Amino acid sequence: MIRVHRIPFSTNVERVALAAGHKAVPIEWVDHSDDDRSAVVELSGQRLVPVAEFGSEVVRGSMRIVERIEVDHPRPPLLPADPVELAAARVTIDWFERVWKGPPNALVGPAPPDAEALRMRSRRWTGWLADLLGTAPYFAGEQFGAVDVCLFPFLKYAVVDPDPADVEPFHAILAELLRADPHPELDDWARRVDAHPRS
Repeated sequence: MIRVHRIPFSTNVERVALAAGHKAVPIEWVDHSDDDRSAVVELSGQRLVPVAEFGSEVVRGSMRIVERIEVDHPRPPLLPADPVELAAARVTIDWFERVWKGPPNALVGPAPPDAEALRMRSRRWTGWLADLLGTAPYFAGEQFGAVDVCLFPFLKYAVVDPDPADVEPFHAILAELLRADPHPELDDWARRVDAHPRS
């Protein structure tokens, strides 16, 4: 059994739930309050979730956990076998983590001087993602994969309203940015992925 430590409404935690659900891998969830992550810090040396325990091995970081699940449970695959397709998936995931998420994170809290430029950048980059998806059901084409797992918990706010109990301002900003422009293919993809099982 994989034990995963989480807090409510975490986008990164949802990645693990989606990946494990796709593979029908059970997860033992350990819930923590957002206000008290001391047990997470004690376990992993830092306060971010998710943190997973694979027996005595502790893995932190949502996509690292997803890749670790992929190693132990390779079927059905989330990462492509073809080296070129694998490289493209990893570039997309890294770009999303290091670039796309920058503007919405920067807009949390008092408005920065370049707030409008950040909004425009976010909208432009979201349009690129919609173009990359094209008319395929998933980012890898016909098969649900790691890119979908990585992007969905953030891009879902194009069509999924934040939970009424979710007071995380980052999620409200995502909803605002993602609904600023029409991108029906991306919206259809988000609805499709939202129907996938979670562990």
